[in-house]
Amino acid sequence: MGFVQRFAVLCFMLVLGLTQAQAAGTEKDDSKAAIALLEKALAYYHDNGDKAFAAFSRQGEFVDKDRYVFVVDTKGVMLASGGPSSALIGRDVSQTLEPSLQKAFKDALKVPEGNGIQQAEYRWQNWSDGKVERKHVYYQRVGQRILAVGYYLPRASAEQAMALLNKAATDLTKDEKGTLTAINSLKGGYLQDDLYVFVVDLDTKRYVAHGTNLRLINTDFSKVNDPEGKPVGEPILALIAKQDYGEYEYRWKNPVTSKVEDKHAYLKKVGHFLVAVGYYSP
Repeated sequence: MGFVQRFAVLCFMLVLGLTQAQAAGTEKDDSKAAIALLEKALAYYHDNGDKAFAAFSRQGEFVDKDRYVFVVDTKGVMLASGGPSSALIGRDVSQTLEPSLQKAFKDALKVPEGNGIQQAEYRWQNWSDGKVERKHVYYQRVGQRILAVGYYLPRASAEQAMALLNKAATDLTKDEKGTLTAINSLKGGYLQDDLYVFVVDLDTKRYVAHGTNLRLINTDFSKVNDPEGKPVGEPILALIAKQDYGEYEYRWKNPVTSKVEDKHAYLKKVGHFLVAVGYYSP
């Protein structure tokens, strides 16, 4: 590897590190805010008992952006909520939850009351965009009540995008046909929320695999433009023709939010294939 290529890889890793740090900082802030709101709710409940449910269920001091307090009893009945789950107040939600959330609920019931604040992760609808997204929740059991506050996890990070890129590249090297088929089947671990893999044959310049849009298969990648008509495929091909690794920023539709957002793509040459994975930011 020549000096220019080594320098490019070094810059690439530096940018990746900075982006990871920013994402980690955002989640750390969300975590602190969620814990603070839960502690506030616990103190209020300690002073007011079940009368606190009215305050928890209205738009006020116990709602902070997309973070809100909700309460269920140990039988699975929703008792209070400042978010979209307020529509479920009074109903037994334990049997209607998806398997991962049912498990989280059952695990919560096993935690002794005196063990303080616990945490779990599951998927729930984000009321800001209507999409089902990953949510991290902090909760504490108080008698027969479970008080909780959650926050939606940030969009996929640069680290996650790089990990998926490396997985796809490794799998493609081991089993070319099987990997391309798996990517195009929209499963096999190559589609993770707003992260997905796409593969271009560098000999033909055509898509051979795409993690979300099968209509692109066999189309000419070199002619791909962003929604505003700015070339995307041509500059990416020019970049990867000079080096085995790269990074490119452009505007593209996020499959989770359905909005056109800034996308940061990581590129890797694997034989005669271009493998790419990108992460989004609003």
